[in-house]
Amino acid sequence: MNPAIRHKMSDTNDFFIPDNEVRLPDELDYNRVSEYVRSAEAFSRSTYQSVYIIDFFRQNFLYVSPNPMILCGLSPEEMKELGYRFYLDYVPEEEQSMLLLLNRAGFDFYNNIPVAERKDWYISYDFHILNAGRKILVNHKLTPLALTSDGRIWLALCVVSAATHTDAGHIEMHRVDSSDFFEYNMNTCRWDKRQMPILTDGEKLVLTLSIQGYTMMDIADSMCLSPVTIKKYRQRIFEKLDVRNISEAIVAATNNKLL
Repeated sequence: MNPAIRHKMSDTNDFFIPDNEVRLPDELDYNRVSEYVRSAEAFSRSTYQSVYIIDFFRQNFLYVSPNPMILCGLSPEEMKELGYRFYLDYVPEEEQSMLLLLNRAGFDFYNNIPVAERKDWYISYDFHILNAGRKILVNHKLTPLALTSDGRIWLALCVVSAATHTDAGHIEMHRVDSSDFFEYNMNTCRWDKRQMPILTDGEKLVLTLSIQGYTMMDIADSMCLSPVTIKKYRQRIFEKLDVRNISEAIVAATNNKLL
């Protein structure tokens, strides 16, 4: 890791760097903000995931959903008031340097994408939050909502869900409708090209039936296969998605839009 950023955040200004500076403030139409907030509210009502909107110009949170995944016992209003200070107060100190690293690496990657394509990309990563002193590993996806004409992010939507890994990191840049993605290596400070796992039709059906609450015996009956065969299907799914059980497999497949 770059020694220049291997430190605890001193204040929220550490997050705001030249690469994410909004340089065309005259283009920002705050009369449209309510439209984005209403859309985020509608999304939050239909999912277990937490969502919030970052305003990179005002350097705060524009909206925080009431979903409890990331609130750490706070109310949405309290988290909104904290803004970026949330990461100083509720992320373990040893992971704060990782957040600064991925912030710099992510925006460096993003600023090399053609402006016309930037809305199609999002960054995903895992980190711990502290809820009543207990560490909880979450996955965080950040995608642009509104850009200025020079391709700078004004507003971004953040979606928080349960992580399927067992440790922090797993920093990835994805493009919508592409099986290719880039994974950031914190040791080499490079983005390495990867490909999303591909599930067979049978594996997708096993996962879909699992989501619907079917047991392994039910799935075997439905697919006219033996329980031993279904068990093999599940094992292949676990290996492809790098997860330990069917619950994690469902989350991983859903989060990565593999179904």
